[in-house]
Amino acid sequence: MSSQPQATEWLAENGPKELELLFRAIVFQPSAPILLADDDRRYQEASVGASKLLGLPREKIIGRTLDDFVEPSFKPVISERWRAFLEQGEQKGTLQLVGPDGDPRDVQYSAKGSVLPVRHLLVLHETKARAASGRPIDIDKERSGGGIPAWAQDYALFLLDADEQIVTWYAGAERIYGYKSSEVIGRDASIFYPDESALRKLQEKLKRAAGEGHVGTEGWHVKKDGSRFWANVITIALKDREGDLHGFARVVRDFSDRHERDEKLRRSRTRLHPLAEGSTIPGIVSGEFDRIPEANDTFLELIGYSREDLRTGRLRWPDLTPPEYLPLDDLAHEECLRFGACTPFEKELIRKDGTPVPVLIATAVLKISPFRWISFVQDLRGRDRVESLDDDLVETTNNFEEIIGHSAAMKRVMGQAEVVAPTDATVLILGETGTGKELIARAIHRLSGRKNHPFITLNCAAIPTGLLESELFGYERGAFTGALSQKIGRFEMAHRGTLFLDEVGDIPLELQPKLLRALQEKSFERLGGTKTIPIDVRLLAATNRNLTQMMGDKLFRSDLYYRLKVFPITLPPLRDRAEDIPGLVRYFTGKYVAKMDRTIKNISPETMRALVSWPWPGNVRELENFIERSVILSGGPSLRAPLAELRAAAVAATGGSTLEDMEREYIRRVFRETRGVISEAAARLGVPRTTLNAMMKKLGISRIDL
Repeated sequence: MSSQPQATEWLAENGPKELELLFRAIVFQPSAPILLADDDRRYQEASVGASKLLGLPREKIIGRTLDDFVEPSFKPVISERWRAFLEQGEQKGTLQLVGPDGDPRDVQYSAKGSVLPVRHLLVLHETKARAASGRPIDIDKERSGGGIPAWAQDYALFLLDADEQIVTWYAGAERIYGYKSSEVIGRDASIFYPDESALRKLQEKLKRAAGEGHVGTEGWHVKKDGSRFWANVITIALKDREGDLHGFARVVRDFSDRHERDEKLRRSRTRLHPLAEGSTIPGIVSGEFDRIPEANDTFLELIGYSREDLRTGRLRWPDLTPPEYLPLDDLAHEECLRFGACTPFEKELIRKDGTPVPVLIATAVLKISPFRWISFVQDLRGRDRVESLDDDLVETTNNFEEIIGHSAAMKRVMGQAEVVAPTDATVLILGETGTGKELIARAIHRLSGRKNHPFITLNCAAIPTGLLESELFGYERGAFTGALSQKIGRFEMAHRGTLFLDEVGDIPLELQPKLLRALQEKSFERLGGTKTIPIDVRLLAATNRNLTQMMGDKLFRSDLYYRLKVFPITLPPLRDRAEDIPGLVRYFTGKYVAKMDRTIKNISPETMRALVSWPWPGNVRELENFIERSVILSGGPSLRAPLAELRAAAVAATGGSTLEDMEREYIRRVFRETRGVISEAAARLGVPRTTLNAMMKKLGISRIDL
């Protein structure tokens, strides 16, 4: 971490530019027509909806002015209104635009000033009804009945430094939160959070953003007047080229009116059913904003376009989507911003000849700044579809043995696994220890076309560093002392099947180039050998370590990381899906009752409440072990859970000490382990050096005393 003055200077110079890139990534996708203009009313950004309304691709809107799209007689009115808008900072009204067909149309607008410096927001809404083809999704009253969606009318944008203090505050933030810039600059972001629990989540999410690059969250925020609103927040970490963290850029929207509506939209998605046996036809397409620069032959064949169409830039994602499916694309985009990938859903695409084709879509965001996405598309024409988009329930296929969970988070994970399974794409499964990463890997293998071939696993953390290469690639006789015969490695064992590398973050740096070469060239040499051995292996990898931070610390190669992270799946910790705990408790109880030949017929409500409220730092593995112990201790028809052990564990964790005592002792221990090097200690603790220095001063810790 650089010194404080340097960090402040870097943030002042680069923060607003990064914030604008983040803002563009958020506003480009919505089907609501959204425009970003400068002081001269020249457009700097346009959403998919704006492109549809104005009849031009995004690139041909950017750089033009509002005057280019209004009736000639209306231009003097525009000039007069714009001057008033710049003075007042807000405005609503009606415009007379000329549509792509040359006909005039009345369009409502809402203008908000200075969401960013010299950047103003215009949101449009066509007042006359337009016919929609196909089956409309009648769930968005704002869109179908009138007016500009409230969530799209204003955005709060601001910057935090690495110590979570507010350093910039723009007009949109003032309008949403009610604070003037002078009231918040220099204050901690905690002023927006209503309680300690929400504040802890803020700190967790910022730490996650620092590691992963960006994070999306939703929850209650507090305004200056004490009222609450449901905030949708996208945060990106701001780092320099050396990887030092300087702060965070945040975009906040008021989703209060959309909160319940989105749940209804999710339920309106078509139910997913197992694909037909042998259905392994994934189309893969990626893009930047609405442009599609890359697609495989399967996708092009699916939609009837040629590679020449792709090369000349004629392929645009919005042009392939019927209007009635735009709300689903909006929701998928929001999920990608929050979770990195969306729950797979069914929609239709428009082929070049104009005919619709039903597909299953799963999209992941590869990068937010600058924006980059990838989608996996499966052809559903060979499958009967008995549900419509108006169904009230959503069911994710349940072909996941031993995976228990009906929470939205787990449905998203299982949906992502289901859609990527038929492909040969590399999957990186992320999550804390004990969350079930290997179970997801096995499920992906069972759902793939390789299910009748080997599923080979290797825990990279369980093999001594010097033996890992021979475990992966094998060795020839005489390759080293003790190599008395030839050994086949895990890559060869997994030929035509799947290789699962658990704890991939523990692969030593010197071995990573050989692994990367094997993945890229689909061949390798055994240790001590000269013969190149071709392999056909699908790789799944998992880790509970922060690979992004390891890249910054030069402990993990960036080229290998991006080769592994073709399709990331993040498993939520058990504390973030507490609604799944009762089902897991009943499942594990039944499992061990059958194994031990016991008779347990009920679990008391008090026991279940205690189990649901415990944070389970060891996740599902800890819960399973606890239930096994409970079954052993139960002599009657009720589960006798040793809840006193949980309370004792909590007491032991604190040692009867105060929170300050615990913090002091923990920081001292970290300093001892890092030999007093403050930068290493700060990295281990996951805080900036400036924050660690402040904590040491507060707790009376001196490095001289360590």
